[in-house]
Amino acid sequence: MSGLPIASNLYFDNHFKKPGVKLLPNEFYMTSEDMVLVTVLGSCVAACINDRTAGIGGMNHFMLPDDGSDASHASSDSMRYGAYAMEVLINELIKRGGRRERFEAKVFGGGAVLAGMTTINIGDRNSEFVRRYLALEKIRIVAEDLQGMHPRKVAFMPRSGQVMVKKLKTAHDPIVVEREQALVQRSPEERAERLAKARARVELFQSNATAAKPRAELFTTNASNVKRPRVELFTSRMKTVEEA
Repeated sequence: MSGLPIASNLYFDNHFKKPGVKLLPNEFYMTSEDMVLVTVLGSCVAACINDRTAGIGGMNHFMLPDDGSDASHASSDSMRYGAYAMEVLINELIKRGGRRERFEAKVFGGGAVLAGMTTINIGDRNSEFVRRYLALEKIRIVAEDLQGMHPRKVAFMPRSGQVMVKKLKTAHDPIVVEREQALVQRSPEERAERLAKARARVELFQSNATAAKPRAELFTTNASNVKRPRVELFTSRMKTVEEA
């Protein structure tokens, strides 16, 4: 996996009592170890995918969708770009013995946590992208917590597939606010330039990837009609909640 944007912030998680990895935007991590992968999301989306039979799983964290239909409303390069982030995670899981037909996905994020974000709809676009991408790949979404107004903290146990989500009480988390403001403040020219570079990198990755396969036309799924299982919410007191 040399050269790939693998998360490197390793630590011991005192809450879950096991080794952990903190994912920043544009990173991914996969493992077969008994670990917890943690990230904080605003309008970004994290896909958590695992193969319970193989005992392997991983998480990515991307900032923008893949379609590039309006370069003035999106900018991305490398793992910021949803298509690249999903390709990297899926292909690396397959290389490590995962089987596409056994994959289960849980997806999170896409919140409109700043007033300015509602204008360019990055969270909504990220959410719709990850749903239709996984539908195209025929990977089941077994749980989701997408959109809304709140940032989220997500903790994923890749070997078992367990995920816990914490809705943050305020959007005024300085790290989340800084990331979201950076997305909306770039000039249209800068967004267009970064988008063009990102699309070129994704095309190169897809043409060279060992597990790449022909793409069909993306289609939209109505996720609101799909019954999802329970997602656990972690706070100071552990409890479970029915997913929206």
